[in-house]
Amino acid sequence: MRIARFVHSGGMSFGAVEGEGNVGSDGLTVAEIEGHPFGSLTFTGQRWALADVRLLSPILPSKVVCIGRNYADHAAEHNAPVPTEPLLFLKGGSLIVGHHDAIKLPPQAKHVEHEAELAVVIGAPGARRVDRAGAAAAVFGYTCANDVSARDLQKSDGQWTRAKGFDSFCPLGPWIATGIDASDLEVRCEVNDEVRQLGRTKDMVFDVPTLVSYVSHVMTLLPGDVILTGTPAGVAPIVDGDTVTVSIEGIGTLSNRVVLLD
Repeated sequence: MRIARFVHSGGMSFGAVEGEGNVGSDGLTVAEIEGHPFGSLTFTGQRWALADVRLLSPILPSKVVCIGRNYADHAAEHNAPVPTEPLLFLKGGSLIVGHHDAIKLPPQAKHVEHEAELAVVIGAPGARRVDRAGAAAAVFGYTCANDVSARDLQKSDGQWTRAKGFDSFCPLGPWIATGIDASDLEVRCEVNDEVRQLGRTKDMVFDVPTLVSYVSHVMTLLPGDVILTGTPAGVAPIVDGDTVTVSIEGIGTLSNRVVLLD
């Protein structure tokens, strides 16, 4: 199932996307869900053509937990060591934007890069100290993410909060895919139709169950929380006027234009 959050003529709702294909495919509809999608789903009977609604970020989490250098080839392109245990940092909720929203380049950042990532969406009502075997039960589904990063500020600051913390630096979408096996999915990033990143989740240093368990031993994961699982090699600058597209096999495609803030 694919769960979207969207604006329609009557307000904002969650819904299940029906039909085959990606955003922009003909014939896709979205069936409204009563309330939130965690737990048993109740459908209201309202339905819209997907083309007639505006997709939002599929979730607004209480926190986004990010994993640094979780692909060996990405660590190598930065001449950095591969971590011996997951390297955690956080992104705030105000950073999140959805499909077709703008990535806004702040004037104080001169070198901003894309980072295509698989995002894990938590569904368990308070996942705390779960073991690796039980991690799957804590996962609601998966979406596409872009961990936008101001590389010059990351270097000058010596830590990552500001460099990765500007508003709009966490696109998520277009929806949450449930019931899929995320152990070996293609992760692709294109900028203006040029392929920049092409990797597979099987090459992650720490897989999804390991990450969910590890993070839950640090902090309680709540329904809707997101874990970004790291990016493969190929990160490169984005500039005003670019279109960045993150596509993950079995999930969908997230596309965002890049604009320069005044």
